Amino acid sequence: MKKDIHPDYREVVFYDTSSDTKFMTKSTMSSDETIKWEDGNEYPLIKVEVSSASHPFYTGKKLFVDTAGRVEKFNKKYKKK
Repeated sequence: MKKDIHPDYREVVFYDTSSDTKFMTKSTMSSDETIKWEDGNEYPLIKVEVSSASHPFYTGKKLFVDTAGRVEKFNKKYKKK
């Protein structure tokens, strides 16, 4: 493989804002925000709206998540006249 063409693959903390859950994994994503983790080290913090902790498929709960108004956009575009 060529050197210096691949992004950094490092440990980051993902924060699910809808369920207030944090988990650490490895990713190439970067962020200006950091968080001090349980081990005492600081890691980049990536905020997400939906993760396995809050997604209805994984939780088994019927939860309607529409943060960007997607349903309204769809209805407006395809509404029967």
